[in-house]
Amino acid sequence: MRIGFYLSGNQPVERVLPLIARAAMGQGQRLLVVSGEAAQLARLDEALWEHAPEQFLAHGQAGGPHDARQPILLASDCVAANGADLVALADGQWRAEAEHFARALLFFDEAGRAEARTTWKLFDGRDDVEREFYELEAGRWVKKA
Repeated sequence: MRIGFYLSGNQPVERVLPLIARAAMGQGQRLLVVSGEAAQLARLDEALWEHAPEQFLAHGQAGGPHDARQPILLASDCVAANGADLVALADGQWRAEAEHFARALLFFDEAGRAEARTTWKLFDGRDDVEREFYELEAGRWVKKA
């Protein structure tokens, strides 16, 4: 499994996650976006509509009748009703269930840096996990480790 740690700096995740969502869709991947905060899920829903209106990012909120058809599904837990093998943890909270995905993305800001560092260390010595660290610089994700 691969785990990407994404430091968004002073940008809220709803401004930067659409970049990742667009890239995933461009590669034909399905994405599950998870947050335990209903307000954040609502902001992400809006951001996915508004990010680039000319390039529609089809998505839906979990619990609807068409969950299985959604290329991007917004949910409060790590249950991929859309068959996603890519999960984005938008609220900065690691969930053990994320290990069941081929790739997990943990988004966090400066306030969440210490917690992300603790999560990074959870995977020390694990040969079955590849970790990557990205930081947002001038609107682009730059790989740092």
